[in-house]
Amino acid sequence: MAHARTVAIAAGALVGFAAVTVAARATLARQAAIARRRIGKPLGEDALDADRVWQRRRDGEPIDLLLLGDSIAAGLGAEHRKDTLGGRIAKGLAKRLHRPVRLRTAAIVGAESSALAQQLDDLPAGYRPDIAIIVVGGNDVTHRVPVAESARHLSDAVGRLRQRGASVVVGTCPDLGALRPVPQPLRSLGSRQSRVLAAAQAAAAEAAGAQAVSLRTAVGHIFISQPDEMFSLDRFHPSALGYRRTAEALLPAVLAALSERTP
Repeated sequence: MAHARTVAIAAGALVGFAAVTVAARATLARQAAIARRRIGKPLGEDALDADRVWQRRRDGEPIDLLLLGDSIAAGLGAEHRKDTLGGRIAKGLAKRLHRPVRLRTAAIVGAESSALAQQLDDLPAGYRPDIAIIVVGGNDVTHRVPVAESARHLSDAVGRLRQRGASVVVGTCPDLGALRPVPQPLRSLGSRQSRVLAAAQAAAAEAAGAQAVSLRTAVGHIFISQPDEMFSLDRFHPSALGYRRTAEALLPAVLAALSERTP
């Protein structure tokens, strides 16, 4: 009899857990739909074309800078090309190294880590960037891509870039807990998952020969405390100031990576 009661209690607990799980999933699905409606696509799906030689008047051969990844790397939300992430970093590099910088942006709005391979495939065969910056991961979290899979794609991309002779800097997944349009508890869940992914990205990037920069640690608190200034119209992508702060967080690692190339 005791065994039968134990089995009955266990079965009841499993049924209750299943019901709670189904209810929780339904709640998260509703909140995801609410977030999509709130955010929308007021910026469209095309970032500004910032590819050019920045600070052309400076002496010396241009430094070749490559941006890979998602909409943050592409600069969606910036109203002027000088305010995109690529434009900001290019200008910063040129100012500090006193050389022109040739920017190429292969990043695509909406890309997940799995898209890095195609972004690399689309580069000219003979293209050899001096420095490559990868910012990716937010879409992996929102589309529930397994962390190990995301990290593997990132590691593969870093390896391929290193084979091209490029130094690589990875800006790890931003803290999605900063996204005010996303209701709770979905926002907290996204924050936890983005932290887990960022840690896996840092480990994978460094193991593959890249330098990793934690964007959550470097700028996450500013995006949380100053959302009106740091986010653009859709309250999802960075504003000009948001990109400036992100570029400032990445630039020291970029300079350090380039200095290691100098004989």
